[in-house]
Amino acid sequence: MNSFKNHINTFEINTGSTKITNPYILISLFLLSICLTVVIIKTGMIGMATIVAIFFSSALIYIIFKRPKSGIILLLILSFFVTGIARYIPAPWGLSVDIILILIYLALFFKGFANKIPWSKSKSPLTLAVSVWMIYIIFQIGNPEAQSIEAWFYAMRGLALYQWLVIPLLFILFNTSKDLNTFFIIWGILSLLGTLKGFLQFQFGVDTFEQTWLNEGGAETHILFGKLRIFSFYSDAGQFGASQGHAGVVFGILALFKKGNLKLKTFFAFVAIAGFFGMLISGTRGAIAVPAIGGILFLILKKNAKTLIIGSVFSIIVYVFFAHTTIGQGNAEIRRMRTAFDPNEASLQVRLANQNKLKVYLKSRPIGGGVGATGNWGKRFTPHTFLANTATDSWYVMIWSDTGIVGLIYYLLMLFFILFTGAYNVIYRLKDDWLKTQIIALTCGMAGIMMASYGNGVFGQMPTGMLMYVSMVFIFISPKLDQLKQKTTIQLH
Repeated sequence: MNSFKNHINTFEINTGSTKITNPYILISLFLLSICLTVVIIKTGMIGMATIVAIFFSSALIYIIFKRPKSGIILLLILSFFVTGIARYIPAPWGLSVDIILILIYLALFFKGFANKIPWSKSKSPLTLAVSVWMIYIIFQIGNPEAQSIEAWFYAMRGLALYQWLVIPLLFILFNTSKDLNTFFIIWGILSLLGTLKGFLQFQFGVDTFEQTWLNEGGAETHILFGKLRIFSFYSDAGQFGASQGHAGVVFGILALFKKGNLKLKTFFAFVAIAGFFGMLISGTRGAIAVPAIGGILFLILKKNAKTLIIGSVFSIIVYVFFAHTTIGQGNAEIRRMRTAFDPNEASLQVRLANQNKLKVYLKSRPIGGGVGATGNWGKRFTPHTFLANTATDSWYVMIWSDTGIVGLIYYLLMLFFILFTGAYNVIYRLKDDWLKTQIIALTCGMAGIMMASYGNGVFGQMPTGMLMYVSMVFIFISPKLDQLKQKTTIQLH
């Protein structure tokens, strides 16, 4: 008898649907439904939207506090849609990134009372480098040339804040080989969705909401000679083209060297092909720098004579095709890409002329004109200034204009430090073949985006910015992941 004293009869447990038969729960649900019905009747669509927003906000808070890593996954997904969704539902969606970051940090703070949070994992030269950059951007508030604190607030987020907040979280929460594999799967799926949306625009045109966006100013840069530059659900065609080229490089490398899993290899190959197709239809000339520079670095890092020869021959063929032939000139996409190889191209000359004007203006301003002084934020908050009315086009020219030669030099040193760390780890430290391939892909992708950012402001925009932050962290933690793999291999043998 005593042996069954603590026995639990599963048929006596109230689970699932049996719990809802509790009269108190039924009464509560009934009263709640009445309240919600009254609210909706009294307030209409606004009330319904508010209720839905409260429901999703509560669910979001619960999920992130329950499992903070889910917040990282959500950030990755959100980064692809945060700009495009504003065409359909006008709202400051960019601030949703800030909200999720705050929630993740709050979740870690409260979890810290019960469990020790490994904050020490975020100690890294990378964290130090981005922290110094963030400090410099904060000091820019005191820049005597700066004229708008509002412009600083909006501009500094993509320039430094997101990077500074996300990177430590990645070191703590998203730091295993499994996480790296998950990252590639999520990225691949979202990139394919981007290609699909871009193809629909290319084949059938834009929808009503996208047409409204074009009518309100988007057409100025996205309808050229009567031809639509494809932007998918990204912020613009420049971001779409560069992001697709980025996916093409990274997943192309993964597809070439993936062994033992045909389904995954096929998935990588499909994403790569779709990425290059998306880059081509985007009509973004600068995006071709991503596969060009990424491919060159890949040939260097592989240190394989056969690969180097084949890759070099292919690169020469591509260059000759675009720069010295008229093959395919009847195709608008090829025709526009070809202009990237023309040093006398009109828009390039305009960019160089603007850079000469900025050179004169910034000569006496070593710390720049203030964060947010240029581009859309400059036009919005300080439309009367010289910098607001001088196009920067390039991500680096924008940084130079906003933060001066001091800021530009530090920023470039920081990026090249990260890039060289990736190359060094691949050449000298990593032993596991697949991990080495993954880091080669990320490093080459980063090199391509760095180059493309000279022509467009892609580095600090979503989703490229978020993809870069994850890439940077895995570049730095790859030696530790490699050591864990080597230990596992030794134990198995």
